[in-house]
Amino acid sequence: MVTDALFEIGLEEMPARFIDDAEKQLNDKTVAWLKSLRIPYKNLATFSTPRRLAVFIEGLSEQQTTIKEEVKGPAEKIAKDESGNWTKAAIGFTKGQGKTTNDIYTKPVNGTTYIFVQKHIEGNNTFDLLPGFKDIILSINFGKNMRWGAQTMRYARPIRWLVGLCGSTVVPFEVAHVKSSNMTYGHRFLGTKIAINNPKQYEEKLLQQFVIADAKKREAAILQGIHQLEQEHSVHIPIDHELLHEVRNLVEYPQAFLGSFEHAFLSIPEEVLIISMKEHQRYFPVRTNTGGELLPHFVGIRNGDDTSLETVIKGNEKVLHARLSDAAFFYEEDRKRSLSDFLTKLERVVFQEDLGTIYEKVERVIILTRLISQHLELPESDINRAVRAAELSKFDLTTSMVNEFTELQGVMGEKYAVFYGEDAIVAQAIREHYLPKSANGVLPETITGTIVSMADKLDTIAGCISVGLLPTGSHDPYGLRRQAIGVLRMLLTNKWNITVEKLIELTLQVYATSKVKLENQSEAATIINDFFLHRATYIFKEAGIEPDIIHAVLHQDIGNFTHSLAKAELLSVKRNDDKFKLSQEAFVRVLNLAQKASSKLIDPDVLHTESEKALYDKYCHIQEGFRNSSGEAGEELKLLEQLTDPIHQFFEQNMVMVDDEEIRNNRLALLYQIGQLIYNYADVTKIEWKQSF
Repeated sequence: MVTDALFEIGLEEMPARFIDDAEKQLNDKTVAWLKSLRIPYKNLATFSTPRRLAVFIEGLSEQQTTIKEEVKGPAEKIAKDESGNWTKAAIGFTKGQGKTTNDIYTKPVNGTTYIFVQKHIEGNNTFDLLPGFKDIILSINFGKNMRWGAQTMRYARPIRWLVGLCGSTVVPFEVAHVKSSNMTYGHRFLGTKIAINNPKQYEEKLLQQFVIADAKKREAAILQGIHQLEQEHSVHIPIDHELLHEVRNLVEYPQAFLGSFEHAFLSIPEEVLIISMKEHQRYFPVRTNTGGELLPHFVGIRNGDDTSLETVIKGNEKVLHARLSDAAFFYEEDRKRSLSDFLTKLERVVFQEDLGTIYEKVERVIILTRLISQHLELPESDINRAVRAAELSKFDLTTSMVNEFTELQGVMGEKYAVFYGEDAIVAQAIREHYLPKSANGVLPETITGTIVSMADKLDTIAGCISVGLLPTGSHDPYGLRRQAIGVLRMLLTNKWNITVEKLIELTLQVYATSKVKLENQSEAATIINDFFLHRATYIFKEAGIEPDIIHAVLHQDIGNFTHSLAKAELLSVKRNDDKFKLSQEAFVRVLNLAQKASSKLIDPDVLHTESEKALYDKYCHIQEGFRNSSGEAGEELKLLEQLTDPIHQFFEQNMVMVDDEEIRNNRLALLYQIGQLIYNYADVTKIEWKQSF
């Protein structure tokens, strides 16, 4: 026999950002709970709104599954004494399983005989187990838990009602002094208190009370309303899916409406208007169907039906008008001041108490920008543009607009820089130096923006780590992990010939001559290098590189990151290539013996056999080839592969560890020097080669 079950947690309105994760937890925890209880079911569906989390279990078995289980105990030699009697170990084992020694039987396992018993676990009535759902409710984690009133329980919001149903019968349990029942609540303003007598009625009953319980169906309703407005007004309403997900979790019964604002506000930068609409009011901006120009309209989503919708529209328009009026005022006031005014104010803005002000940070970024640009051998005109962009990179932080709309840092810097007549590339770089804003976010497009972004991030990472602000666990208030990944991704994209270690060295060099003094810079350098190494490992894994190859390539340092990743990708392919077998064998043998070298100098006059002379000649040729190579990973590996046959010939025709000390040391020195070429490419001894050798 089967039945249906329903559980609902009724709450005060939850923050939208909590809901999707909470619903997923509810689904996963319920599935795991039913599995642990051995209760079969046909289907499971979850629901969520700002005021509820619910799970509907269809085709729930009314009885736990009865199981027969074979339980293995200790080995027979431990279970019996010398006289063949059962030991305390055997007696304790059977007692723990609810059995006696009469139930014991033996079986061999991998050549050893063990004792076993058979357990028969009778299934209980499902209804008697369902009150345990209380534990699932208590186990749901939220982004922020709080204690409410006199309650000791911490939860996202106070629990107001609980529904627990198995068929038409209430499942009794209590959480935070709220007892379960079959009563739920509809829309806060449009609905009423209702009884659920059958779990299958849940969605339908709530819909009658102006609640769409399924988040995906609410999203579909929002999209339908938006598309209808597009058709009615011949406009285009771009869908920001992040905003769409948030809005669907703010309402229980969505109603889309079109509002307007004064055309004069279009003179404000578009980004300001969009931020005001999307971030502050959760509105969707409206554009023309043809050119995509921003229109003086917006789409809002009301939590309710279309009753008195005109009044709602006017209220929303009034709120937006106030915000845009403020933005227009800030925009005009900012443009009355000079760039030097904004830059001077940075002296009073603290970056970090141990690292000085934003003004001091900018001074460091300027120097580091020049050093990186010079290392990349950029034209003087490009260097000057990058330095100017660094000088202006933070000026907009002191503008009234960014003070009000912090999301616009960099964006307003670009707008105002253009207004003040700065070079277009410099202006763009001011915006781009904040990129990427997430680990996989958009990167700067210009070289100027990339260099300033890199300098800014390196300064933050090196400074914060040096003063003890190394991220721990999920705690990374300065976003150092994200910024380090950003630096590495920029290196990959631009394929710059500069090592990560050199960038760190340049950064600490700037700190050494700045007003901010960092103690134990050598120790800090080690920690920073290790920090970047972990981020590099993460990017390698994301690229599908196996752990052993990562260790083989990054065994010394990161080096030129583009080159290192290329080597790893190539070795990842070569490990499965039977044609590479002979080279791999040769390289590993050389590296293993090279460790025994006491002298690193090769004396060509001590080379006696033709095979060791041939190997030495090939080594010199390959060494010269490395000096003249383009630095391409495939080209370098092909050079190393030329050593394969000479190495095998050498080992076949010579004994390395001969009695003659001079010959032995010279041969080991030769292997050491060849090993250095291989080792600098990768420590191939760390690779678990796939071939069967």
